[in-house]
Amino acid sequence: MKVLITGSSGLIGSELHQHLVKAGCDVITLVRNRKKVSDKAIFWDPENGILNPESIRDIDAVINFAGEGVAEGRWTERRKKNILDSRVKGTKVLVEAICLLPQPPKVLINASAIGFYGDRGEEVCSEATSGGPGFLAHVCCEWEKAAALAIDKGIRTVFLRFGVVLSSKGGALRKMLPAFRFGLGGNLGDGQQFVSWVSIDDVISIIQFALTKVELKGAVNVVSPNAVSNAVFTKILGEVLHRPTFFSVPSFVLRLIFGKEMADEVLLASTHVKPKKLEIADYIFKYPDLKKALQHIIGGS
Repeated sequence: MKVLITGSSGLIGSELHQHLVKAGCDVITLVRNRKKVSDKAIFWDPENGILNPESIRDIDAVINFAGEGVAEGRWTERRKKNILDSRVKGTKVLVEAICLLPQPPKVLINASAIGFYGDRGEEVCSEATSGGPGFLAHVCCEWEKAAALAIDKGIRTVFLRFGVVLSSKGGALRKMLPAFRFGLGGNLGDGQQFVSWVSIDDVISIIQFALTKVELKGAVNVVSPNAVSNAVFTKILGEVLHRPTFFSVPSFVLRLIFGKEMADEVLLASTHVKPKKLEIADYIFKYPDLKKALQHIIGGS
């Protein structure tokens, strides 16, 4: 299988690239630096709408992870625009290019996030749940709309709505580990907000599953079936590291540090999500239990 990947330098993209190559796939990446162009790396400029369809002929599948990190800095208006544009503009450029091909790819797998649902309290969300309020929900909605243009071309299109991806190599867990290892870990706010998480091992396995499972299409929640509260997450991570978790960060402090909007949507929002479509498709999770997932991830770090 010949697979085209965007965002291959990110946490998920880089890990996926390695696994697909090991699985025998012919992996091509899109790069923005002309100096990195090779027979396995094709130049594109999503900001200026540049991607030559001829350069991506004979592709069997496309996996789109391109987008600026949501939690890499305080949400100024400029930064929010960059977060949105980096996803929507790039996706439109990519989809327009593959739709122009005489033989389009069979499948487009497009990243999204459970931020689509917004802050839902104790409500349990499935793929059938409507989108919620807030900036992240708006970003996810527009991102999926841009990718959905491929559906009209007959391309099987999958929107993978990722939960909190647990990996020692990046993401939220890597940022948390130093504080927890020093015994400074604790709840965020009151700790009652739900955390819908998934191990990086399952993320890679689910993407590979989605590549070949032709029945899988539309929104797919990429989360463990066992969401936990922030307080439970904190307790289990402390147990795995054999460290106390007495500290907590009040909501008002988080809002002062990160700004109210970012704190409320990224750190304090409660989103209890179930992977209904994966369960129906008989996907078997490698690490459905949080403690075992953290033991595996941290033990291998």
